[in-house]
Amino acid sequence: MPTTHEVTNQPPPLTSYDVAAYPALLESLRTHGAGWAEDDIHALGLIAGGPQAQEWARCVEEQPPVLRTHDRYGHRVDEVEFHPHWHDLMRTAVEHGLHAAPWRERTPGAHVARAAKLFVWGQTDAGHLCPVSMTYAAVPALRTSPGLAAAYEPLLTSADYDFGLRPPTTKSGLIAGMSMTEKQGGSDVRANTTRAVPTGDGDGLYALTGHKWFTSAPMSDVFLTLAQAPGGLSCFLVPRVLPDGTRNAIRLMRLKDKLGNRSNASAEIEYEGAVGRLVGEEGAGVKTIIKMVNMTRLDCALATAGGMRLGVVQALHHAGHRRAFGSRLADQPLMTNVLADLAVEAEAATVASMRLAGAVDRGETGGADEQEALFRRIGLAVTKYWVCKRGPAHAAEALECLGGNGYVEESGMPRLYREAPLPSIWEGSGNVAALDALRAMARRPETVEAYFAEVDAAAGADARLDAAIGRLHKELADLTAVEYRARRVVESMALVLQGALLHRHGDAAVADAFCAGRLGADGDGGGLAFGTLPPGVDTTAILARARPAGGSYDGS
Repeated sequence: MPTTHEVTNQPPPLTSYDVAAYPALLESLRTHGAGWAEDDIHALGLIAGGPQAQEWARCVEEQPPVLRTHDRYGHRVDEVEFHPHWHDLMRTAVEHGLHAAPWRERTPGAHVARAAKLFVWGQTDAGHLCPVSMTYAAVPALRTSPGLAAAYEPLLTSADYDFGLRPPTTKSGLIAGMSMTEKQGGSDVRANTTRAVPTGDGDGLYALTGHKWFTSAPMSDVFLTLAQAPGGLSCFLVPRVLPDGTRNAIRLMRLKDKLGNRSNASAEIEYEGAVGRLVGEEGAGVKTIIKMVNMTRLDCALATAGGMRLGVVQALHHAGHRRAFGSRLADQPLMTNVLADLAVEAEAATVASMRLAGAVDRGETGGADEQEALFRRIGLAVTKYWVCKRGPAHAAEALECLGGNGYVEESGMPRLYREAPLPSIWEGSGNVAALDALRAMARRPETVEAYFAEVDAAAGADARLDAAIGRLHKELADLTAVEYRARRVVESMALVLQGALLHRHGDAAVADAFCAGRLGADGDGGGLAFGTLPPGVDTTAILARARPAGGSYDGS
């Protein structure tokens, strides 16, 4: 081969590394009572960072699911066909308990351990996290109907991945989906027009008729869905296959052609008298399904934090090996600033998301801790808004660190970039999340007290943080045009929370850089773009902490 094609100055492939070897994640794991799961999380991290799982992820992205509405004879089948490696990803997730293990184990720290696994495994392919997350989130909603929970919870929490269209109670494990929004309403689910009529057979069954605009994971075994019953908007459990083996009247009309999340199927569907069972009470549909939504919102934040971590890893790996203008990119001062700033953002997102997983754990498996429940209510809305809002900008900057190499599909960075907007849209876009934080404060003012109790625990650690807490007290005391200011208010709350958690539970260099870059007084902090940390922060310590384990940075 001509010497003009000799490959030089390119980083080696980043494979066979432990995705879980991330100090911010492991420290959070121990802080919130799940240090006992560290070995399992490292085992999963080695799978996630290995060449096989990376190949699985590449294949399912490049060959997305296909809808088969009819078989060769003209019979309606409504099936979704996946690349075989989709099932490899799903099987691994289920076997490691990402889908619902905490509800089965009820061990203190179980939700934190599961959150860490989601963070780690999601760095392979984010698309299959959708059904994994919804299965996890379906359990607390089903528990509003003890009879349904008794029948389905053991199957939803099973460690068996049993794909295929069969009656749910005949399978060894189930996956749950969600069918909530409609084209005329979107997030305004009270505008839903799908109707649910009692069948009159005395068995509590309803016949559902209507159209759903976004049905997540349409190949799932069961769905939680909303429909207008005689008593108002209600929640129903709708199986794909009925007990007698016939297919329920759920018609898959088309799969959405999405920006990202392409490995996962999202569908428009028609209920044509589909059979469902009431979950909770008639008229309490929003109250019931919000239990599911809140859990998936936590996963939105976790998945975004994991995506940020992946972007940092890829950027650091490239910059640690690529040379330009006489030195490694990683040694050049401006690139150092960019990389450190990205690492700080990822660590802040990780620490906040894991703290919320701890609040879930203490509320679900550690007893009903009212203070934790109040903090979770406000903290989840605030964190979901801000962390997910930061995801796209973070992915764009990480991609840019690779230059043109990051703009081509083979790098994996375009997939990360396309995925980044989804968590901010899913389960309530930015405005919905910001207004939900205001709603929490208005309906339960004690959530504000719980929030300040959390951040005030870091009082005195940093003068910039103390000043920001003081400014926030004043901002929340003035409710003038508060809806108009909702994003600004919630952003301030998120930044203060992240700064407080980093000082309490994180690394000193990272906490200092975060406060310098995000909470400094006007003119003293960083700029609006990544890579604008002010002088004086310890970028060397930050980057040493952020580098992926196993990477070589010796300049060779």
